[in-house]
Amino acid sequence: MLIAFFFTLKKHRVNGSVRELLDLINALKKQVIFANIDDFYHLAKLCLVKDETQFDKFDRAFAEYFEGVEAVDIFSKLQTQHQLPEAWLKKEFEKHLSQEEKDKIEALGGLDKLMKTLAERLKEQQKRHAGGNKWVGTGGTSPFGAYGYNPEGIRIGQDGNNHRRAVKVWDKRQFKNLDQDADISSRTMKLALKKLRKFARSGESDELDLNNTISATAKQGGMLDVKMKPERHNAVKVLMFFDIGGSMDDYIHTCEQLFSAAHSEFKHLEFFYFHNCLYENVWQDNKRRYSDVLDTLTIINRFASDYKVIFVGDATMGPYEIDYSGGSVEHWNEEPGRVWLERITQHFNNVVWLNPQPKQYWHYYPSIGIIEHLMEKRMFPLTLDGIGQAIKSLN
Repeated sequence: MLIAFFFTLKKHRVNGSVRELLDLINALKKQVIFANIDDFYHLAKLCLVKDETQFDKFDRAFAEYFEGVEAVDIFSKLQTQHQLPEAWLKKEFEKHLSQEEKDKIEALGGLDKLMKTLAERLKEQQKRHAGGNKWVGTGGTSPFGAYGYNPEGIRIGQDGNNHRRAVKVWDKRQFKNLDQDADISSRTMKLALKKLRKFARSGESDELDLNNTISATAKQGGMLDVKMKPERHNAVKVLMFFDIGGSMDDYIHTCEQLFSAAHSEFKHLEFFYFHNCLYENVWQDNKRRYSDVLDTLTIINRFASDYKVIFVGDATMGPYEIDYSGGSVEHWNEEPGRVWLERITQHFNNVVWLNPQPKQYWHYYPSIGIIEHLMEKRMFPLTLDGIGQAIKSLN
């Protein structure tokens, strides 16, 4: 029964697998929910969606499969048939009503009468209508439609309700801002960075598994059966190098959000600053960048090769700053920047570069191509999707 629904989710790029589909079917067999579309929506999302960034895609797929407004063009259907699908009319929807509005609906005969009137009105209506106070349409005062005003209304279609007083919201979608294409924020960055932490938990089997102990003891008729589990702790170790100053000033806010998210997620985090390209020295305090520097070679020797290394910079500079001695615009560097980058990539097992410069502009800058080559093609855009790809590369 749910195969077509599963393929609809795949069409909308929801990453649920057959294993999750079987879990959903098993939950239905166990009658976790029964004969309620709203309960099924929440259960299906719980079973099939692995990541919060997939919520909006799931909502769109669910609306399409269950004849939601995005899959039904009501006004084109009116040309051939003069009724709404019964399943659509009977859906459960979220209500936004004050007590006063509920009283007005009751004065009109109740919600059932309002729905019946909508069906009758659609039988009479022959075309799309905008404005007015009777027909189903937009921008008017009829109880049915969108973008208009009536406190006892049903909103049909459209992507917003200016007055937020519809009895039923037909096409509400939540969590849209958590999609992979969303603007970066500290919240959404943390969601992406947690993927790295999830794969970095390890430990000895020295922690009591209370739930399994209780279950096993009950199965043994009360005889204590202690179960242990690996201690889970955040063992990932990260070095972050931030390009600071110059063209990077345009991305200060984004980098601050990334730093804040990383600092809260990783227990073992060390960070350093550089300008344009990595050279023999880095620093941790920009106010003392000329007097209190750290030797890059010392950093390489101090930290083991299992540290994950993340560079953050737009890689926008003159190619000579990478390829030549004395190429730095701030000091005389004895060795080219590419030598230091190669030492980093040779010592550490996992190195990536996050670039805040929009990827469609990368080919305009020869220096970006050089850095990307030195990173062995492990340069990713500083977006949610780019962070996800970088984390996959680091693991």
